[in-house]
Amino acid sequence: MQKLLVVDGSNLLFQMFYGMPARIVNKEGKLIHGTLGFVGALLKMVRMTTPTHAVVLFDGESFNERVEIDADYKANRPDYSEMPEEETPFSQLPDIYAALDFLKIAHTETTVCETDDVVASYAIRYGKEMEIVIASFDSDFFQLIGENVKVLRYRGDKTQICDREYLQEKFGIEPCCYADFKSLTGDNADNVKGAYKIGPKTAAKLINEFGSLQGLLENAEKIKGESVKNSILEAKERLLKNCLLITLNDRAELPFTLEELSFADSGVKTGEVLQAIGLR
Repeated sequence: MQKLLVVDGSNLLFQMFYGMPARIVNKEGKLIHGTLGFVGALLKMVRMTTPTHAVVLFDGESFNERVEIDADYKANRPDYSEMPEEETPFSQLPDIYAALDFLKIAHTETTVCETDDVVASYAIRYGKEMEIVIASFDSDFFQLIGENVKVLRYRGDKTQICDREYLQEKFGIEPCCYADFKSLTGDNADNVKGAYKIGPKTAAKLINEFGSLQGLLENAEKIKGESVKNSILEAKERLLKNCLLITLNDRAELPFTLEELSFADSGVKTGEVLQAIGLR
């Protein structure tokens, strides 16, 4: 079966820029640690998954309709415009793009939606005819997991491939319930607040008992435990808003056809890539 590797490029860039053990410079004194980490991790993921197709997607500067739903959405993110350019992950994007071009891996910045939406569209539209591996630490992608769709969380030798069994073991829920589950617990990374004092165990129990967030809200008076019931009732409007923020679908326009994502691993090493793009 064919396999598509979809990489959340911005997520991987931030992971490598801030997660590398040291700020690495080349012989010209140029910072390259983000690019070095990105290319090395990408090549390892390619060899872990052996894809026949690949694409790397980055968040561009565009209007975010989720902010219209909730003005606080991602409002906790740093303002990089106030930082020296060389101190931001974006300073190494040109080199990363050059590396992707050398590797012949399709890549683009999203312009009319978030990367999440484009990733979801690829997974939903092609997930029945081919294997899809989504490489990202964004847990929103758990809702897309299915028979042919998995999420890869890269941590070197501790990399995890997350499937239905992983979600059942970690949270006790099915992938199709993850958006409802996360609406209840909230998401600090995106500044999404859940229901007061509703943690993962309680959220999973409620979702499994009532079937969905909608079923829970429609039958809130049947919730056992006054504190939990009151928390859900008080947060009803926010929970519905959360679900709109978190739920992914296939509405995004795809930037590349499947044919344009065809990929063959040349076996090149990280150092060879950096040398080819002039960083060594």
